[in-house]
Amino acid sequence: MAARLVFVQPRQFSHLSSSWFSPHSSLLASSVSDFNGASLNFSVKNKRKVWQSKGTLQVRSSNEKKILIMGGTRFIGVFLSRLLVKEGHQVTLFTRGKAPITQQLPGESDKEYTDFSSKVLHLKGDRQDFEFVKTSLSAGGFDVVYDINGREAVEVEPILDALPNLEQFIYCSSAGVYKKSDLLPHFETDEVDPKSRHKGKLETESLLDSRGVNWTSIRPVYIYGPLNYNPVEEWFFHRLKAGRPIPIPSSGIQITQLGHVKDLATTFVKVLGHPKASKQVYNISGSKYVTFDGLAKACAKAAGFPEPEIIHYNPKEFDFGKKKAFPFRDQHFFASIEKAARELDWTPEFSLIEGLADSYNLDFGRGTFRKAADFSTDDIILGKSLVLQS
Repeated sequence: MAARLVFVQPRQFSHLSSSWFSPHSSLLASSVSDFNGASLNFSVKNKRKVWQSKGTLQVRSSNEKKILIMGGTRFIGVFLSRLLVKEGHQVTLFTRGKAPITQQLPGESDKEYTDFSSKVLHLKGDRQDFEFVKTSLSAGGFDVVYDINGREAVEVEPILDALPNLEQFIYCSSAGVYKKSDLLPHFETDEVDPKSRHKGKLETESLLDSRGVNWTSIRPVYIYGPLNYNPVEEWFFHRLKAGRPIPIPSSGIQITQLGHVKDLATTFVKVLGHPKASKQVYNISGSKYVTFDGLAKACAKAAGFPEPEIIHYNPKEFDFGKKKAFPFRDQHFFASIEKAARELDWTPEFSLIEGLADSYNLDFGRGTFRKAADFSTDDIILGKSLVLQS
């Protein structure tokens, strides 16, 4: 099957029509009607010059790259692709084509969206079809690859085989690769766990290094923000909206860390062509750590709900089967972002409250979410708690 590069036609979603929440705004409105944010504004330093089209001839900057994003239509890539297009790069998304290639985001004018979507190319295929990947990518001749959805090293090998002259391979790994430790925060040099559920990410980093590729690996902690398909902040918002108590395992003082997707996207652009980022790993997340109890309260404050009632429970006393009663691992889990701040001149723009408000106002607060509310495990926990109290 021959590869096809097609221009994506604009596809609009009428239910996404509000303004972006500015990371510098103090507004924490609980209702969409009270929300008046600023327009979409990613602050990226040292932006490359983008030359405008003149007639049928488009003059491009010498820094423009042909960039392939593996994935790019669900969450991280939605924001990353916009930044790269704004910087003047030619961006191609490699997906199976089962989801819309682009979608209009809150705050984007019709003109902005049409301009973005008309510049994005799509390569339809299954990355598990390794022969197709090698054939189609070698024909594309890409300079840079962003692998957002890769999980196993075997998925990356055909990409490297197809692009022997690749300038940079930028990989989305995970801070989940670190071995559980009593010494925190995690640094990039910490011991990793070859048996973790993210071992495929570790093996991919090792493959990239062994192949002599100019690579950069980003290890986020927990990612949150609009369009998040993992039930991170959404889990709390469902319970807050329903006015329910929030069940939190153990003491609730477990410390964790969240990083906003737009800050993550900015970092992905920062490492592009950065001399210090060659063959380096960077932890990326927010600048503050937070307890589980503190996160529940932060979600309430950001969305304009009253401070919630929190119920602590011993998870060892329950059998929830295959259901997950809480969206975070029941342990301290956070990482240092000092290396990225120092070497990339990067600082997260979103505080936790601002970022949660951004997510709520642009997503859940508008009635959009990925998973419907399921309080079945909550009811089990709360039922036993009421018996114990009585």
